[in-house]
Amino acid sequence: MAGILYEHPLNERIRNYLKLEQLFAQARSCLAQEFESSHTSFFNALFTILDTIDRTDVRGDMIKDLEKLEHNLHLWSKSPAVNDKALQLNLEQTKKLSTELRSKQNQWGSLKEDKFLDAMRKRFSLTGAYCGFDLPALVHWLNQPPIFIQQDIDRWLSCLSTIEQALVLVLKFIRQKSNFELVEVGNSFYQDNGEGLLLLRIELEDGADYFPSVSGNRYRYSIRFMELCDAKGQQYITDNVSFKLAKC
Repeated sequence: MAGILYEHPLNERIRNYLKLEQLFAQARSCLAQEFESSHTSFFNALFTILDTIDRTDVRGDMIKDLEKLEHNLHLWSKSPAVNDKALQLNLEQTKKLSTELRSKQNQWGSLKEDKFLDAMRKRFSLTGAYCGFDLPALVHWLNQPPIFIQQDIDRWLSCLSTIEQALVLVLKFIRQKSNFELVEVGNSFYQDNGEGLLLLRIELEDGADYFPSVSGNRYRYSIRFMELCDAKGQQYITDNVSFKLAKC
């Protein structure tokens, strides 16, 4: 039975990747048929994706990660133990996405030029400012047939498809770098050297009444376990704890 999974990035690049992954999932979970009640979730996700891309060099980081992945795939192809068909598919996708990211630097630039989205984005940046009387165009748009709403959603997200696909591929291989190992610690405390690591994946048993609190960076990190409580909101526990850890 699958447990409860927690992930913690050990540098800012992976933090941005995980943030974008969650935002894309949030945007794609909004169905056109129910969009009148979920549109704020969609637009908040879409605009935060655009803000993250604008503020960080996500595109440049992904190109570098795809280049490293392509190099590693070439090395793995020399091993007889590797599934050659699967490897070639991943290699082709890596090359394709790397080429597209280089050639379509402003692929998502059309979203900034969309007058409807521009008006939404300005209003959504102001807390509580996206009311119907402020955005009659949004009210009109929400009352279109679901098929037209879905077409717009698909068109907007398609402008970000290369970034999203590269994100999925890079994170897949980062997560596959390490298998889970059982760890048992006293006093609910664990620490280790983080050199060379990008991501920690912590799995607890389903129904565990505590959760991990991770601090540190790519040089050294520590994991303490906490529980919810009424008085302080949360507090450290002092019990012996067992958990599964993948150091990616």
